[in-house]
Amino acid sequence: MLLTFKLALVTTLILLLIGIPLAYYLAYTRSKLKPVIETIVSMPLVLPPTVLGFYLLMAFSGENAFGRFCEEVLGFRLVFTFEGLVLGSVIFSLPFMVQPIQAGLQSLPGSLIEAAQMLGKTKPQILFRVLLPNIKPSLLTGIVLTFAHTVGEFGVVLMIGGNIPGETRVASIAIYDEVEALNYATANDYALVLFLVTFSILLLVYIVNRSFLKRV
Repeated sequence: MLLTFKLALVTTLILLLIGIPLAYYLAYTRSKLKPVIETIVSMPLVLPPTVLGFYLLMAFSGENAFGRFCEEVLGFRLVFTFEGLVLGSVIFSLPFMVQPIQAGLQSLPGSLIEAAQMLGKTKPQILFRVLLPNIKPSLLTGIVLTFAHTVGEFGVVLMIGGNIPGETRVASIAIYDEVEALNYATANDYALVLFLVTFSILLLVYIVNRSFLKRV
């Protein structure tokens, strides 16, 4: 369980740093490549996790250029390690962070940016001081969806990390193992904790978003 929540937390923090500038770019860019980038970002939503996990396993393997570069130059392996789980989770949960923030930014009136520009604000200042404070519900939704989605991952983490206790064996894999061993009581303990945590987080999001809308 601790490994599961550690993975979810690290993945969420990384995606928060990546997702905000990427969502900002997609919300306001006029580039012809925008549909292509949006498609790539959204692929994990429709691609079977085992398919994505298989291709990530191949890419992370030491037999391929990327995996070999990580091992020989950077000094760490991505296959069957926690680092590999983090990278795979970042790719798999990317749309759950980017899309809510992008939608929130696109819902803001253009006059907000124009007014900030007239006051001489730079793009980073406009993003962090003007836009993001006005889309707090979208930010919270992206953070919570990313965390909850990472907690429930199975196919991708199994393909990349395998089932190594203390290293890559997250709760979803542990549940599967216990069910296979007919240890339904233990599987229920894992499942119940995940259910309660996920329910509590989502309930908190709805309560916070509701109170924010009332203030607005």
